[in-house]
Amino acid sequence: MPATFSHHFDTPLYNEKATIQTGLFINGVFVDGLNHSTIDVINPSTGKTITQVSEGTAKDVDRAVEAARNAFNTSWGLKVPGATRGQFLYKLATLMEESLDEIAAIESLDNGTAFGVVKGWVVPFSIGLIRYYAGWADKISGQVIETDEGRLTYTRHEPIGVVGQIIPWNAPLLMFAMKIAPALAAGNTIVIKPSELTPLSALRVCSLVQEAGFPPGVLNVVVGYGNTVGSAISSHMDIDKIAFTGSTLTGRKVMEAASKSNLKNITLELGGKSPNIIFNDADVDQAVNWACHGIFFAQGQICFAGSRIYVQSGIYDEFLAKFTARSKMHKIGDPFGADSYQGPQISSTQTERVMGYIKSGVDQGAKVHLGGQRHGEQNGNFITPTIFTNTTPDMKIVQEEIFGPVSVVIKFEDQQDVIQQANDTIYGLAAAVFTQNITQAFEVGHALKAGTVWVNCYNEVSAAVPFGGFKQSGIGREYGSYALEHYVNVKAMHINIGHKME
Repeated sequence: MPATFSHHFDTPLYNEKATIQTGLFINGVFVDGLNHSTIDVINPSTGKTITQVSEGTAKDVDRAVEAARNAFNTSWGLKVPGATRGQFLYKLATLMEESLDEIAAIESLDNGTAFGVVKGWVVPFSIGLIRYYAGWADKISGQVIETDEGRLTYTRHEPIGVVGQIIPWNAPLLMFAMKIAPALAAGNTIVIKPSELTPLSALRVCSLVQEAGFPPGVLNVVVGYGNTVGSAISSHMDIDKIAFTGSTLTGRKVMEAASKSNLKNITLELGGKSPNIIFNDADVDQAVNWACHGIFFAQGQICFAGSRIYVQSGIYDEFLAKFTARSKMHKIGDPFGADSYQGPQISSTQTERVMGYIKSGVDQGAKVHLGGQRHGEQNGNFITPTIFTNTTPDMKIVQEEIFGPVSVVIKFEDQQDVIQQANDTIYGLAAAVFTQNITQAFEVGHALKAGTVWVNCYNEVSAAVPFGGFKQSGIGREYGSYALEHYVNVKAMHINIGHKME
């Protein structure tokens, strides 16, 4: 039997006990991995072990897929009306809402994002996603298509089958909800791999899946490493579709494995190097506030972080001074601190990676205008908000995704110049434009090669609005009705009611 982990949170913001099942969740129950090995879950704030969870292997993926296939054929998919699937999802959302503070505390402990941010936005948004797709479950339909009076022609949107999903560590609960909700609403069953760095919130939600009464095998969670569980999911011959969120490098590997196995349907939400463009006529104070939110939210560990900040020359000095002052105000520290805004990077490996990019910026001649250092203990995972100036387009800090609290502030002169610079990237996930000129907003927004463009705001997302990238930022869309399109097969039915073959 897998172990149960209990933790008492003794903090000013949350003072309760949380209990988490640490096994794999397969066929509706928590089980040990077949190898009976475990993975240490590390607190990113302290570097100490929180607990151990069961380690899955390729054989565990096999039994999870078998459970998912059986559920799809017998108790989910086309065997269950959409309204019933919606009721299950709505019940899950309600149970999560009842446990909101506990789930938020688990997420902050495991991931390092400030408790106030997780409680105030991450968990409510995740619950909202599940509730949104609960409403969609009985509204997925095809079309009746007129051809001629002797034929009835229509389409059916049928669930694909068993879906494999792989999610990252940067926003574990949100990623979990984002992936499972549309897939389940559309009638698919799931085998999902959370990051081995941050599995706890997904495992806690699995207990609520049990409580909500989902049929066994509909949702299966296998925690494990990418080169074992992730690889097994990507190449499994009985998984019909794969949805992956993570780096572009890993996305290529997932895509290759999916194509070499059974040519799986695939959705990829990958990296970004998003431009944030601020024109002379922008409200500078608001642009500063949104720019800070765009790059430093969640320690800069978000795929659409506004890490390339382009400021027109007429307000460059004013913006840089105010942006610097605002960045200095961010309190870095314990995620459960009363006024903490920025927590730790997820791991020592990620911290070293970010510090390596900072060093490369210095080595290539950029100026560290602010920060560029670890915060606190040298063996900690906290990094000060960092601003680079005097950059050139070929620098690594301008071209590559850093995934940390590191920004570059770049001066530009005119609209065509900044559009060219903004689009000079392999990525195309998101972008922002700050201007009071509505014509300029439309022209620049339309010219930017990005899946999302914000105007006079940043990091604004909605369950109903599609999200995804251009270029090497991915394939497909999350959120809204657009996400559902990736979880159904469209079948055309041609029924002859009057024509005879002579």
